[in-house]
Amino acid sequence: MLAILTLLIIVMLSGIVTRIATVALVHTGLSRESARFQARSAYSGVGFTTSESESIVGHPVRRQIMMWLMLCGNAGIVTVIASLVVTFLGLGAGGISPFFSLFLLAGGLISLWFIASSKLIDRWMSHWISRALERWTDIDVRDYATLLHLGDDHRILEFAVKPHTWMCGRSLEELSLNDEGVIMIGLRHADSTYVGAPNGATRIEPGDRVILYGPGTTLEEFDTRRRDAPGENAHAVAVAEQGRLRQEQDARVQTEETSS
Repeated sequence: MLAILTLLIIVMLSGIVTRIATVALVHTGLSRESARFQARSAYSGVGFTTSESESIVGHPVRRQIMMWLMLCGNAGIVTVIASLVVTFLGLGAGGISPFFSLFLLAGGLISLWFIASSKLIDRWMSHWISRALERWTDIDVRDYATLLHLGDDHRILEFAVKPHTWMCGRSLEELSLNDEGVIMIGLRHADSTYVGAPNGATRIEPGDRVILYGPGTTLEEFDTRRRDAPGENAHAVAVAEQGRLRQEQDARVQTEETSS
């Protein structure tokens, strides 16, 4: 029973550690999807692709996060394996049915999986982890390439364009990013050619890495927005929201001018 409890606690702590690392990596400019993948890869020790590893190794803060994550992962995996061995060797000991022990173990793991998959819990934990990081660490990198949280939820984000996503195969003029309050700062093609401040004729292709500035919620959604009806609807919703914000800003300016 103690071994099962130990195993469940280690699994729970592993989930918390990778979630903290995910939020920390988001603070350095990675998209949430990429940050989650990188954190889980480093913790489990399975590694990641060459292009993504360059974005980690070449960034001092990300590199430090990964180093600590790998150390925690090595300790956590060893503990999990040891707990599993003790658990299965001890099945039936102490008058407890082996089937009840397996049921307890499976039920605990399934419960932890549901908790980890909950979007509500994810948002709640990410909010408080982000606040804790901002209060007790200086994890944000203060340079123009990776500066985040510039104010009013605006940030700079870099991610690789995947095939069949909303941006892929279109020019900036077709995308109308400005209508969503988003500006493309730079673009690195798959052949490593960099285009700074690209114009409307610039076409986005699979494997390109784009650097965008805009509302954080919109930027994070870009990484997973697909080129289909829901993707076009998400674009329309973002355009409408940006239009509402601009109207509020114009009204605020007019009020300030009138009062002055």
